[in-house]
Amino acid sequence: MLELGSFIAGPFAGQLLGDYGAEVLKVETTTSGDPMRRWGVNVDGESLWWPSIARNKRSVAIDLRQEEGRDLIRRLATEVDVVLENFRPGTLVTWGLDYATLSALNPRLIMVHVSGFGQTGPRANDAGFGSIGEAMGGIRHTTGNPELPPTRSGISLGDSLAAMFAVIGTLAAVNERHASGRGQEVDVAIYEAVAALMESTMADHAIAGVTRGRTGSVLPGVSPSNVYPTSDGAEVLIAANADTVFRRLCDAMGRPDLADDPRFAEHAPRGANMAEIDGMIADWTRTLAADELLAAMEEHGVPAGRIYTAADMLADPQYAARDMVVELVNRFGTAVPATGIVPKFSRTHPGAPLPGPLLGGDTRQVLTTLAGVGDDEWAKLAANGVVLQAD
Repeated sequence: MLELGSFIAGPFAGQLLGDYGAEVLKVETTTSGDPMRRWGVNVDGESLWWPSIARNKRSVAIDLRQEEGRDLIRRLATEVDVVLENFRPGTLVTWGLDYATLSALNPRLIMVHVSGFGQTGPRANDAGFGSIGEAMGGIRHTTGNPELPPTRSGISLGDSLAAMFAVIGTLAAVNERHASGRGQEVDVAIYEAVAALMESTMADHAIAGVTRGRTGSVLPGVSPSNVYPTSDGAEVLIAANADTVFRRLCDAMGRPDLADDPRFAEHAPRGANMAEIDGMIADWTRTLAADELLAAMEEHGVPAGRIYTAADMLADPQYAARDMVVELVNRFGTAVPATGIVPKFSRTHPGAPLPGPLLGGDTRQVLTTLAGVGDDEWAKLAANGVVLQAD
């Protein structure tokens, strides 16, 4: 497959498809490549995110501003199954790289678009980033403290959700092609990827007149299910909202009487008295270190978990047992930890992922093999700055 585009939404979809076995040919600019090479925390001038989001990919550096570069994409498109792109809608049409053009050369081709608002509709051509998709998709309105303005989740959630729907759409289109023999376009809008996760919020508003808002760390009417402090400064989430589980929590607290108190004995009154029960639980958890609290919860069968930091994730034996932390050695010899492959498979086991490639590290080999570029043509393309091959 060809990956055209940059930043997160398209490249993360490419990362996931590469994890699942796709051969991903990442097309980058000949000057500086994907900005993700420098995005976020940098060490030795390279992003620590790059080895992961570009893993298992081959870098093909082509200047798409030149017609010779665009012609190379057309030639490559005849040899691949999928083209994944996240340019602003209309860009590929301008370049003569749109689906109508490429599918005329390869009728089995699947083209996957990821954009802010999709390829159609009144906002199709607007610039749209993940944050805008999160706002329009409704999740920003429901995220954060009710006394404060809407907040982000701490990660690029909209982009990542769009990438995951792009992967699902790609796999569905490939599966359909087995029956029809024909490719098609897959159109992912970031705002729609976010909106798809918004449960019954639109129905709640339209039918019942209920508009969900920000509730902090609690779920309204569901108690206890909150984050509680410990004596050593950690934070532990306890979810004991079922009647039987709440009784076990009361036993662990040494307060079995609370389970029979009419204010807390059943789900509905517990929800109505959430602040009071949360206060009593917090008073108790503050007397215990996190490990002591978690041990007590495990002993009494109460679901609980520490709020993990990156350090906790790296040290957790559950992560290690399921290969959820892998090391990617970058070009400077640094072992960069990254998340493993999700999901796990019982029979097929992907090999160790390869870190993000050098800019243009595979250009000549890919163009020679798939686009039929010979020595003379290569020399001309390189001299004109159309292509770049890493040393």
